[in-house]
Amino acid sequence: MADEHRLEEKFLSQEAEKRISEKLDEVEQIEIDVQTDLLKIAQGQADGVSVAGQGLVIQEGIRVQEIKLQTESIAINPLSALFGQIEFNEPVNAIARIIVTEVDINHALTSDLIRGQMQKLELDVDGEIVSFEPQKIQVFLPGDGKIECRGRILLKEMGNTRLFAYTAMLRPRTSSQPAMLESFNCTEGDGISIELVTALMQKAKELMNLPYFKWEDMAFSIKDIKVEIGSLTLLVETQVKQIPSSLTVLSP
Repeated sequence: MADEHRLEEKFLSQEAEKRISEKLDEVEQIEIDVQTDLLKIAQGQADGVSVAGQGLVIQEGIRVQEIKLQTESIAINPLSALFGQIEFNEPVNAIARIIVTEVDINHALTSDLIRGQMQKLELDVDGEIVSFEPQKIQVFLPGDGKIECRGRILLKEMGNTRLFAYTAMLRPRTSSQPAMLESFNCTEGDGISIELVTALMQKAKELMNLPYFKWEDMAFSIKDIKVEIGSLTLLVETQVKQIPSSLTVLSP
């Protein structure tokens, strides 16, 4: 009986791998394990789904070096499951370990998808609206838990528009320490005011203190970040209502 159950799991897992691979631009390796049996499928249940992949290009050049994901027990559409498609009847909780490289991060920052998320930021600085429009961002991962950012920003304040460039060194928030800004330097332009820096720090604090972020039908919370030379490892908890169309591989 156990062998029969394993055959059912193997069939569903292979079909799921095939369907997800077809939706990816590129994939070096992907393994999906649907933990269930025929009786549970008929009842619309599965003990869980695990995903392990390497070299996954999701869309528009956004690449993940490695991902490992495991869901809790899930309620699924039994008819779609028989054809290798996992559709959720209830929200699903999962935990994922994701590794991205410095090269992948910088390539993603030039994609239309990410650039569309980095639209103009507006801040209230002592009653005046000041706007930022990112022109270019580069990320460097030198190790020792640090992230270096270099960028150029179009700044609009007091009716004037000007360009300035900066470098910043920071330590991201982890399970054991808060986020830390070690340095910030203007490398082009006339610098920015103390009032503007204060407003920026307040906005950054608000974003970092959000309990979770949302993307389509997925809510996720970053529980830990590990920075190594050339790579970033994220430990992420997610709740998925349905597989997001733009992030298919990041969901079970």
